[in-house]
Amino acid sequence: MMTLNLRTDYTSKGTPMKNRVREIILHAVENAFAKGLLKAGTVPEMEIETPRHDHHGDFSSNVAMVSASVQKMAPKKIAQAIVDSIEDPGGIIEKMEIAGPGFINIFLKKSAWYPLLTAIHHKKDAFGRSDLGQGTKVQVEFVSANPTGPLHIGHGRGAAVGDSVGNILAFAGFDVEKEYYINDSGRQIRTLGLSAWLRICEFLGQDINFPETCYQGDYIRDIAREIMDALGDVPCLKPDPSLDPGDNHEAISMCAKFAAEKILRGIREDLSDFGVTFDRWFSEQSLYDAGRVDDVISHYRSLGVIYEKDGALWFATERYGDEKDRVVVRNNGITTYFASDIAYHMDKFHRGFNRVIDVWGADHHGYINRIKASIEAGGGDPDNFNVILVQLVNLLRSGEPVAMSTRSGEFVTLKDIVKEVGRDAARFIFLSRSYDSGLDFDLEVAKQQTSENPVYYVQYVHARICAMLLKACEQSLLTGMDQMEDIPFFTPHLLLLCEPEEMALIKLLASFPHVVEKAAATLHPHVIFTYLMSLASRFHAYYNQHKVITDHRELSLARLFLVSAVKIVIGNALGLLGVSAPERM
Repeated sequence: MMTLNLRTDYTSKGTPMKNRVREIILHAVENAFAKGLLKAGTVPEMEIETPRHDHHGDFSSNVAMVSASVQKMAPKKIAQAIVDSIEDPGGIIEKMEIAGPGFINIFLKKSAWYPLLTAIHHKKDAFGRSDLGQGTKVQVEFVSANPTGPLHIGHGRGAAVGDSVGNILAFAGFDVEKEYYINDSGRQIRTLGLSAWLRICEFLGQDINFPETCYQGDYIRDIAREIMDALGDVPCLKPDPSLDPGDNHEAISMCAKFAAEKILRGIREDLSDFGVTFDRWFSEQSLYDAGRVDDVISHYRSLGVIYEKDGALWFATERYGDEKDRVVVRNNGITTYFASDIAYHMDKFHRGFNRVIDVWGADHHGYINRIKASIEAGGGDPDNFNVILVQLVNLLRSGEPVAMSTRSGEFVTLKDIVKEVGRDAARFIFLSRSYDSGLDFDLEVAKQQTSENPVYYVQYVHARICAMLLKACEQSLLTGMDQMEDIPFFTPHLLLLCEPEEMALIKLLASFPHVVEKAAATLHPHVIFTYLMSLASRFHAYYNQHKVITDHRELSLARLFLVSAVKIVIGNALGLLGVSAPERM
């Protein structure tokens, strides 16, 4: 019986299979140069691609085409020289072919792929990790909704995106900190206080013309009642008929503080229920209390970047690519949001972050250039500031739009969504498309326990494999789930995995580390979603065609080792998206 060449276990060297092939090709170029077949022993940047069609091999390289200008030779001749100079000490190459204008197609032996399963079982929840980030300090700031109302479905998508981006970056070797910026200062907080105060006045019998600019939702009435119950004896909360309610600044301020604190507690609870936690909650008001906003304005004035015009202070953002200069202090002496945002982002870099990532709603697109301008004007690198713009969510029920109106305060909250469809379904569907595309979220689809529901489709793979492993224990094929850790026990049987569907599964598992790095490099969590759907599809196809537990003991053990590896990767990938991997469904 054949035995596996364990030297082909690329993961023991920390090198993905694609890089292993790259090393073989580069060494072949050096050999060809030494033999006089090539005129140079160096190679420009080349690609090692996974072909779309199996008949083109496991990998394909354009090394011959990109080397033509260096070698001063026809690509096909270069390709032939490389192929003739290949050394394969690990014995992983089945054959190589030259195709088209000079592509080199590489076919690997089946035995080259089996150690991948061993690596997955060895690394378990660490499989897919990389050192791409090399410990670079990254801050991901997301949600950061004003504490003026409950989180809605749009905040939910931003929360899922930001949290997953942080998870993926950490998995790829970055030192990540997640932060929520509390906008607890300024006009919107006063408007919140005024809204609650006016409702109190209504409850106490005053005839109030409630402004459209105030917050309209029923939650304001609920907060007003709570304020009355908790602070009803406070003198300033007793309406004075001789005074316009809007002029009672003490009452408005007290209501604003009470309401903002209550809403923020609710936001924390809703995000916790959604599986989102932050390393830090940063108060905007703390910037003013510590004098940092004034310090930043003075600093930029000394640099000549902030100047006075028409009684106001302006930031010369147009010098740095913005469409026009921006006001930081109005002519009435009140600072704008931009002023505190300048101080906040300067504070981020002063805290030692090498890279700052903000997750914003798509309607904030025009704000990017002015923040980049403030960073550059302060001597920083604007390329170290990245913004993820999250597009809107269209909420549906059985294909029909759910009516919502922010003006009237009628909207579906994140809490409502999680309560109806569950955390896992909500997060998975929020991440099912690129955040720069609109998203249709159908509540009824999210609740289905069918293949139409993507989260069910993927989670069921994990649960089904857990059931198989339990069955294998009951039939004494395995002495326990932990027997999977006895890797040498399974190794001799892996050569029995020779079905096309089995090889396709193994190769897809092998690509997971690359998928993680792609998601980290592009800041796109939906790359993980797409991978999970592909892996689930491959598994379902395999399961429908081949029995895992058969009368053939050795084959059953090999297949159990394979599907258990699928379970591990499914769990790792779901974890990056903040979605659970259930053992039974």
